[in-house]
Amino acid sequence: MSHTSSPLLAPLALCLALGGALPAAASGEPVIMFKDPHCGCCGKWAEHMRANGFEVKEIATRELGAIKRQSGVPQALGACHTAKVGGYIVEGHVPATDVRRLLAEKPAVAGIAAAGMPMGSPGMEGPYPAERYDVVSFERNGKTEVFARH
Repeated sequence: MSHTSSPLLAPLALCLALGGALPAAASGEPVIMFKDPHCGCCGKWAEHMRANGFEVKEIATRELGAIKRQSGVPQALGACHTAKVGGYIVEGHVPATDVRRLLAEKPAVAGIAAAGMPMGSPGMEGPYPAERYDVVSFERNGKTEVFARH
């Protein structure tokens, strides 16, 4: 059997063909997500992240405000859950593609956020029309910049 026909190479070839679909799992960068114990959309965002190759640990807490403050999330960018991955903060319903880009590019920011709960964002899909929203990068000094538009 030649090396190119090895059954072990098929998953690798698929991953490469998809543009490295599992970088967070492969890099060992788990996503730690803090959420309100009664929030359903947060769990749907975690499912979106898992479906895109991320390992997600969900932590239900009533201390989200304190976690956001300690993490440096600007109040204006707050959302229903706060996650930590690869030394960054990911606030709210940020698409996995944006998280993957953040981890690949490693910008000098504290994190990225999808403020509020944008309709149609990961975890907020439904029968209603999707709205346009920005994912914004933020620094600890309060500086923000558009990271991605959806």
